[in-house]
Amino acid sequence: MPVLFASFAKRVEGTKAGCIANQSAHYNEDVASSVSSSPVTITCSGVLFDMDGILISSLGSVERSWSKWARMRNIDPEYALSFIHGRRAIDSVRVLRPDLDADAELKILEDFEIEDKDDLVVLPGVCDLIDRLRRDRWTVVTSATERLARVRLAAGKIPVPARLITAETVHEGKPSPAPYLAGATLLGLAPQDCVVFEDSASGVTAGHAAGCTVIATTFSHPTERLEEADYIVPELIGVTATTAGDAIELRFLPLVR
Repeated sequence: MPVLFASFAKRVEGTKAGCIANQSAHYNEDVASSVSSSPVTITCSGVLFDMDGILISSLGSVERSWSKWARMRNIDPEYALSFIHGRRAIDSVRVLRPDLDADAELKILEDFEIEDKDDLVVLPGVCDLIDRLRRDRWTVVTSATERLARVRLAAGKIPVPARLITAETVHEGKPSPAPYLAGATLLGLAPQDCVVFEDSASGVTAGHAAGCTVIATTFSHPTERLEEADYIVPELIGVTATTAGDAIELRFLPLVR
């Protein structure tokens, strides 16, 4: 599995009720002392959000579902979990069991994950940030299937974009730049005019390769796994957005690297 900070339990104290005011704050104490005292302001035209680990935490569901599938298919669950994060499920299936029908196995996994959503959590800072963005200036770029993504976003009461980039949208998933290139196109923008929020190493690589500015959070990976990110923040609390016409100003305190 990806290396997780010891304070993982604290990181998922978001809001199960969804996007409501005054979410209970949490903070990753392992990196608090490394936060810069100088704020950074980025001007962009669009924002591309990863879903799992950025907008919501579904880590419990993901790992239970994949462990269940792995045991069904005679795969060591620990090995499976070490491989899957930040990647399309169908790509992981093709590597883990190339002898099986990947589409059929994907449907099994998708059903497992859709049924298992009891501990889904909206992460702190998400609703405040989204509320400050124009609906036509942001979307979700996820490795999940569209069916699964819409179920999770709706369960978290996060506004679901009319169109989003999912596993079915592109021929190559993260770490290929294809998903974020498609996300920028969906917004009608050049990649260099977009900011990506990511938590996985493969997602950071994808956003960077697409030419976007990448802000990574330390939800699922330590800073040394996120070296390709332009900036790293502990979480989305403290990231503020101001919109003026077509311009978005994002202001935050990055971690010192």
